[in-house]
Amino acid sequence: MSHPPKTRIDTAARVIQAPPSAIYQAFMDPESLVSWLPPEGMSARIDEFDAREGGTYQLTLTYEADPSYVGKTSDNTDVSRGRFLKLVPDTKIVTAGVFDSEDPAFAGEMTQTWYLEEVPEGTKVTIVSENVPPGIGKEDHDAGMNSSLGNLADFLENRQ
Repeated sequence: MSHPPKTRIDTAARVIQAPPSAIYQAFMDPESLVSWLPPEGMSARIDEFDAREGGTYQLTLTYEADPSYVGKTSDNTDVSRGRFLKLVPDTKIVTAGVFDSEDPAFAGEMTQTWYLEEVPEGTKVTIVSENVPPGIGKEDHDAGMNSSLGNLADFLENRQ
């Protein structure tokens, strides 16, 4: 009897000293999003962004720090296309995305849920990534999610 392959789930969380509404807005505004979402060593460009349930997006991430790194889509880029599955203002953002890649290790649709929970210190932001493609190393993914959360904290905490 064969068992279906297990899908990988990666998570990261951080308390950010900002209200949930500011975090939600930082995600929904494409100009803000490209300034904090790319992990350290990367930059981002939004090619398409229709932030509503059922709306679509396309994001291009470029590896700036290490030009020898081979991206999922081309020499130094990762292109992700997806859609907004659920948007609950100031509470939850759910997206489903796929990488443009000919490598089957990056195939499949990854669902990412951002939970925003108000706490005394601000907002606890938890990212849950489900069905993570096996080509994305767990350590790299954890580092990338934590880097994005750190960037979001810097982006919002330094504006107050």
